[in-house]
Amino acid sequence: MAGRRFGGRTLARSQALQLMFQAEATGRTVADTLAGDYVLDEGPLDPYAARLATGADAMLHELDAVIGVTSANWSVRRMPAVDRNLLRLALYEMLEVDEVDVAVSIDECVELAKAYGTDESSRFVNGLLGRITRRIAAGTDVVAEALATTGHRDGAGDGPAAQDPAGDADVAMAEVAGAAAEGRPDWARV
Repeated sequence: MAGRRFGGRTLARSQALQLMFQAEATGRTVADTLAGDYVLDEGPLDPYAARLATGADAMLHELDAVIGVTSANWSVRRMPAVDRNLLRLALYEMLEVDEVDVAVSIDECVELAKAYGTDESSRFVNGLLGRITRRIAAGTDVVAEALATTGHRDGAGDGPAAQDPAGDADVAMAEVAGAAAEGRPDWARV
C-alpha cells in the first residue's frame, strides 16, 4: 500500500523497518546506514525508529535464532525481506522495550505487514509472533532456548554476515520483482 500515511510510533516503526531493510540490502549495519545516506518514505527520522532499528540490529543474531527455531517451514534468510525485518523489529520491541505492551508490538507489526508485505505477510508474522508470545508467557527464555537449540552461542549463525549472497540471488530477484508488481514503495523493491 504505497502512499499509506502513518503517525506517532507507527511511523517510527515504519521508519525502523525501512532502515533495517536498507541496511540488510546494502550489507551494512544500521549504524552505518544512519551515518550515511538512507531513504525514508516520511521524515524526519523519529528517535524511536533509530532506537528500534539499532537495537534490533545489535541483537540480530539472537533475534534470528528465535525466529528460526519458531518458524517451522521457513529459514530466516528465505523469508521475504520485509517479513524478516518486521519480525526482528517486533521481537526486539517485545523483548527489550518494557514500556510497550507485547500485544501492541504484535498489532503494529501486523499492520505494517499489511502495508508493506505480501498478501500472506500479516498472517505469517501474527502466527509466528503469537507462538513466541505463548512461549514467553509460559516462562521460557526464548533467546537462551533458541541459541542452545541452534548451537550458536558465539555469534556465528544465520544472520546476513553468514549468508552467501550468490546463493540467494534468485530469491532476491524474486523479491524485487514481487515488490514492483505489488506496488510496494521503492525502498521495498531493493
